[in-house]
Amino acid sequence: MTMMDPLKIIEKYYSTDSRAYYLLVHHSRKVTEKALEVAQKVSHLHPDRKFIEEAAMLHDLGIFLTDEPGLGCYGKTAYLCHGYLGRELLEKEGYPLHGFVCERHVGVGITAGEIRQKNLPLPNRDMIPLSLEEQIVCFADKFFSKDEEFLFIEKPIEKVRQGIAHFGDEKLRIFDDWLEMFGY
Repeated sequence: MTMMDPLKIIEKYYSTDSRAYYLLVHHSRKVTEKALEVAQKVSHLHPDRKFIEEAAMLHDLGIFLTDEPGLGCYGKTAYLCHGYLGRELLEKEGYPLHGFVCERHVGVGITAGEIRQKNLPLPNRDMIPLSLEEQIVCFADKFFSKDEEFLFIEKPIEKVRQGIAHFGDEKLRIFDDWLEMFGY
């Protein structure tokens, strides 16, 4: 079996001289660094560091399929769809577990009930980070954006909390539980 190379997978879908590639790769590298830092903090839980490294690099693979010109993405779907679209791409590549990370990292997770209630343009299924590794990547992702301000600089915890609070107390509780679980 050949070793997975996340950059090779990314380069299959992105031109290396595109804005989308630049933002995706730099964002993903910062998320990967943070995720590995978190994994170290909870080493007693035995997270799969290699999987975290690969999945963190690939968690936003589907953004090119979305209509987000500011990111250099000119697809046909809403940005919210990038998670499940990334899952579909990684399943085709033979990496279904990495695909779950893509699908489940959006926000702090989205339930099927929320999808129905808010009429979101997503498949009607739970998209909640379940495994420790999924939770770590999802958590780490909240500290970086693909905008210029937080592409290379980590957001302060309070700024992350403020952003999550817009989606309700339950979402904030999930994030706060992660802060405690991951030693922050």
